[in-house]
Amino acid sequence: MPGRTYKIANFAMVTTAAPVAVGLVAATIKTLLQVQVSAATPLLIVEWGIDFDASALAAPVKVELIDTFAIAATVTAHVAAGVQPFSDPGAPALDVVLGVSATGFSASAEGTITQTRSLDTHLIDPVNNWAWQWPEGREPQVPVSRNLRIRANSPGAVNALCYVIVGPQGA
Repeated sequence: MPGRTYKIANFAMVTTAAPVAVGLVAATIKTLLQVQVSAATPLLIVEWGIDFDASALAAPVKVELIDTFAIAATVTAHVAAGVQPFSDPGAPALDVVLGVSATGFSASAEGTITQTRSLDTHLIDPVNNWAWQWPEGREPQVPVSRNLRIRANSPGAVNALCYVIVGPQGA
């Protein structure tokens, strides 16, 4: 497990307002959160999770944690404050790329993905949530210059909050 960890969620850093969940449209895949790894520092994924707010959907929501190699979604860009130190509040900023085609949330365009690596995939009841923490030493790595994404495809309208906890490889 990396020594320093960081939490990145699919909403802007909260201050005086509560987090705003990202809405899903029926039968449309959407990237809820994307983290673009820098050209210098691979990341280890320590944990990830997702919550929904629907009660009337008859089928589960398909969710996936994937590495989309070089193809990035167009997202609402995170700012540095949205990539928050988790295990050490005084840790330096995490070396990830920020911007609308980099680290952010609520994709408006998915991009033409030609290659993915599935890290975790589930069917989750829309009144439930999912969180997973990998055992130490078994955390998946996202290589440099790649895109980690949490995507979802819902049978109906639902809102979602999600996050990843990551750390720099070798830190």
